[in-house]
Amino acid sequence: MLSIFNKEISSFFSSLIAYIVIGVFLLFIGAFTWVFRDTSILYYNYAGLDPLFNFAPIVFLFLIPAVTMKSFADELQRGTMEFLITKPVTDIQLLGGKYLANLVLVILALLPTFIYYYSVYQLGSPKGNLDSGGIIGSYIGLFLLGAAFVAIGVFASSLTNNQVVAFVLAVILCFIMHWAFSFASSMPVFIGSLDDLVDRLGMQYHYDSMSKGLLDTRDIVYFLSVIFFFLYLTFVSLERRKW
Repeated sequence: MLSIFNKEISSFFSSLIAYIVIGVFLLFIGAFTWVFRDTSILYYNYAGLDPLFNFAPIVFLFLIPAVTMKSFADELQRGTMEFLITKPVTDIQLLGGKYLANLVLVILALLPTFIYYYSVYQLGSPKGNLDSGGIIGSYIGLFLLGAAFVAIGVFASSLTNNQVVAFVLAVILCFIMHWAFSFASSMPVFIGSLDDLVDRLGMQYHYDSMSKGLLDTRDIVYFLSVIFFFLYLTFVSLERRKW
């Protein structure tokens, strides 16, 4: 698994992929957090990082599928998947190496945003007057959300040898898992009986819960379940190609 991980990380940083991903993420998030008047924290009456955590899932919706779309689709397109299968590497090791490499890229994109936290901490009146617990919970929630999106993106990439199709499929699946259940819960057929249950099936409910600084084990278990579910589907997809 380590060899696959190193290979993926090297391919990210030997090309412009990693730098573009991190740069685009910081550009959009920085603009929404500091520049645009309607969302800038400089025009808020309190210190916080709400714009960062509100808009990060939207940026992730397109950015993470753009990163993961080549995970398996590129191998299938070039015909190197058969070569990898003949190597002394199990499907679990292959999947784990590619998943962790993509996840590390997401973590590297998030790390510079801690500068935003330090800046808001210094700008608070008095200094440090901000909800650090809520921010920590939001970061944990954002990391788990990113990890879930990566699992979905890797799964979508294992289904096709076309990277564009993998990207579109990943975007659709991420949107469904994060927002669709929340929209569906407001439909008249669910209101009053199943609306809360339907809402809880989506990632947005659990992400919003963690953004309040409440680290409920049920929210963490939910995200871990989504991650392992899509990784399992990816494993099945890889095994199917052997059949």
